Amino acid sequence: MSVTSVLNALKKLRNADKATFFPRFFKTGKDQYGEGDKFWGITVPNNRSVAKKYYAAVSLEDLSELLQNHVHEVRQCTLFMMVYRFEDKKLPDIRKALYNLYITHTAYINNWDLVDCSAAQIVGGWLEDKKRDILYRWAKKGHLWEQRIAIVATYHYIRKGEYDDTVAICKLLLAHEHDLIHKATGWMLREAGKRNLDTLIYFLAEHHAEMPRTMLRYAIEKLDADARKRILLNQYF
Repeated sequence: MSVTSVLNALKKLRNADKATFFPRFFKTGKDQYGEGDKFWGITVPNNRSVAKKYYAAVSLEDLSELLQNHVHEVRQCTLFMMVYRFEDKKLPDIRKALYNLYITHTAYINNWDLVDCSAAQIVGGWLEDKKRDILYRWAKKGHLWEQRIAIVATYHYIRKGEYDDTVAICKLLLAHEHDLIHKATGWMLREAGKRNLDTLIYFLAEHHAEMPRTMLRYAIEKLDADARKRILLNQYF
C-alpha cells in the first residue's frame, strides 16, 4: 500500500503548466542529458511534504520500486524519503541498506537535482568513517551522474572541515567535457573556500589556467570583485 499511497499523493500535486516547463529546464530533448524524462510538474516543497509524510513507513522494497519510476518527481520524492530515513536517528538504523540501495540504483539518479538532493547526505554520510575508494572509481569511470555523485558527496566532508577528497576529485575531473561537472566541481571548491580560503587559493594557484571557465567562475564566485577579475585575466598568480 505504501507505493500506491505515495503515488496517489504525488498525483494530486500535478501541475500542467510546470509539467510543460520542466522538460525544457531539465534538458530532456534528443541527445540532451535528461533525454526522455517525464514530469508531473510537482514543485520541490510539495514533493518534500509527501516525502516527510511517508518516509518512515515505506520499506526498502517500496523505495527500490519508486526509485525506478519513469516520472522524475517520483524518483526525487524517493530520494527525499531516503535522506529523511537515513538521517532519522529515532528509527531503526538502516543506513547501510539505504546506501547500498543508492549505489545500485545510480542509473535512476539521472539528473543534477536528483544527485544534489541526496549524494552528500547518503553517500557522503555513509562513507564518513570508511574508505572512500568508490568516489574515486566513479570520478574516473566516465558515467556523468556517478561522477557528479562523487564530487557532490564530498560536500558532507566540506561541512566538517575536510577538503582533501574534494580537491583530489576536482583534479580528476579537471579535463571533463560536460558543463554539469564543471558546475559541480566549481561549486564544491567554492564551498571549501568559504570555510578555508587557503584550500581554494592553493587549488587555483596550481590549476586556474587549466580549469574550464565555468568551473573557475563557480569556484571564485564568493571572492571579492578585484580578486575575481584578476583571476579571470590570469593576473592573480
